[in-house]
Amino acid sequence: MTEPDQVCPIILCGGSGTRLWPLSRKSYPKQFAQILGDRSLFQQAALRFGQGGFAAPTIVTGSDFRFIVTEQLAEVGIRPGTILIEPEPRNTAPAILAAVLALVSRNPDAPDPIVLIAPSDHSIPDSAAFGDAVARGRAAAAQGKIVTFGITPDRPETGYGYLELAARPGADGAPVDLLRFVEKPEADRARAMLASGNFLWNAGIFLARASDLVAAFRQDAPDVLAPVERSLAAARADLGFLRLDPAAFAQAPSISVDYAVMEKAPNLAVVPFSAGWSDLGDWDAVWREQPTDADGVALSGPAAAIDCHDTLLRAESEGQVLIGIGLDNMIAVAMPDAVLVAPKDRAQDVKKAVDLLKARGQRQAETLPRDYRPWGWYETLVLGPRFQVKRIVVNPGAALSLQSHHHRSEHWIVVEGTARVTVDDKVQLLGENQSVYIPLGAVHRMENPGKVPMVLIEVQTGSYLGEDDIVRYDDIYARGQGAKG
Repeated sequence: MTEPDQVCPIILCGGSGTRLWPLSRKSYPKQFAQILGDRSLFQQAALRFGQGGFAAPTIVTGSDFRFIVTEQLAEVGIRPGTILIEPEPRNTAPAILAAVLALVSRNPDAPDPIVLIAPSDHSIPDSAAFGDAVARGRAAAAQGKIVTFGITPDRPETGYGYLELAARPGADGAPVDLLRFVEKPEADRARAMLASGNFLWNAGIFLARASDLVAAFRQDAPDVLAPVERSLAAARADLGFLRLDPAAFAQAPSISVDYAVMEKAPNLAVVPFSAGWSDLGDWDAVWREQPTDADGVALSGPAAAIDCHDTLLRAESEGQVLIGIGLDNMIAVAMPDAVLVAPKDRAQDVKKAVDLLKARGQRQAETLPRDYRPWGWYETLVLGPRFQVKRIVVNPGAALSLQSHHHRSEHWIVVEGTARVTVDDKVQLLGENQSVYIPLGAVHRMENPGKVPMVLIEVQTGSYLGEDDIVRYDDIYARGQGAKG
């Protein structure tokens, strides 16, 4: 249950983050990647609310990411409240409203909770300063204001929306009334707003009483409220998740919370925040947040620079080396299956690369070489017309589903750890350097009974090698049929 004096965080983590391609893709978007430091942006967001004064977070995510969410939270010792599963992306307004309504229904006897709505993919290095900013906004929220957080600009940025304040913010950082939201400006307009002193960047973070948020939707977005209420009423529990009803949720318009209610609400205030923030919306933003050398070069992974300036060089595989020579104001990001090279001032155009690859039907547009599952992960090492070689890593205590295939046979070779293997009615333990053959159509499963990750090499042969050639008979993760279930 939520304590009366606690702020209730709602963390949104369903986005796709295409502007950080090739690191961020639809199959594993940027909020789950280790972009800055050794924790993902999602983990950093959860830890930001792990301090005193915050209740257990409510999480909103998509079905494909539900086990990534629970695994990453467990890694940093965070126990969530409700994890809501969106049946499909409908932008931020339906997601936020569903989370607020779920929070209220989970605590029917609690006072009207103060809710903090935050994206999971932003960088806020100073968590204590952010906590102080939330504390400065609580009184205004308790009096019926919807509080948003405005970032003190340090440059005439054209990639962010702005907040126009009724007055210049004071040195105490107290909330200031909001006059209006301003769309991403042209360069001249951005410079004028920076000089005026009463414009802040829009961080997309909101603090308000749950009742005031619901009232705003009832007043200005009833077409969102009605289907979301129905989807929550018909939601069903699935392991530790709460799945919103797909049919009802699909009736909600796909609209941002800014457009749906915030730009129409008369009771908005802004808390200024100047302790460091970035939405990491493109690679130029990542360069700004990373440590750089005397020449402005930011390096990540096995990368090196020769005579480079104001450049980001990032390599994501230990099996490769990225070298930049004579580069100025450039981005180079190397993944095992894709490489991006672009001027920093074209960082906003990376989505064009994703669109190009989609048009060509290339898997690199949306899928990483490594595919994460609730039991671990796998990656394709070699792919031919009728064969595929994979490396599969199974976490301690985890198990794949009991399954069969219509179009392929498999050969498993254990290279690390111990595997418990079921093939039809035979169960056996395999140690390192032992193997087993899975005939076409055989009902089979692999499990890791040990205390360390189990690694095996899988060789598939057959007429069709797609991941949707899986028939599941039993699964400890309650997945359905299909590639991921």
